[in-house]
Amino acid sequence: MGPESLVLASELPGRPIVAIDHGDDIAEIKDVVFDPISHRLEGFTLNKRGWFRGQLKATLPAPSISAIGPAAVMVSSADDLVERGESSAPLEAPEENVSVMGSTVMSAAGDSLGTISDVVIETGPSPVAVGYKVEGENGEIFVPISAQMALSEDNLILPEAARAFVRNDLAGFGAAVLDYRSTLDNASGA
Repeated sequence: MGPESLVLASELPGRPIVAIDHGDDIAEIKDVVFDPISHRLEGFTLNKRGWFRGQLKATLPAPSISAIGPAAVMVSSADDLVERGESSAPLEAPEENVSVMGSTVMSAAGDSLGTISDVVIETGPSPVAVGYKVEGENGEIFVPISAQMALSEDNLILPEAARAFVRNDLAGFGAAVLDYRSTLDNASGA
């Protein structure tokens, strides 16, 4: 994973959705819907493209994404967009989902590392959320997402072992995520 394969969720709104089968821009991203409990990218709510912009009734579930690239989000065809109400429950009302933005990140040792300001997404054919951008007293840092983190309405707890993989730049964070995954796989005997 290189720095070109990581993107902040805040950079995605406005990015076009392009259908591979005919090459047309069929929509643009309105909101990124992320499940902070399972650490999964659920998908996107959408806006129309062109002169008559506004919210689309369709959504784009994450399993329908072919790839997230630096210039566009790719789907196989316009049929990958799902009308609201057709098995896209987490995408129906993203404002009703739990938000991690503004949550305090605490280490298991009780140190406050700052507050979450963004979600880091690994792009490509199977996009996933891999970390958080955290704003603290000493500037911004990037922390890895772990299935071992606890999350409440107020705090997100970072396991002490994960602190070794915290970085202060997105470019270095990609390599740290790979190292962290390797550490978790080795610990679980995978």
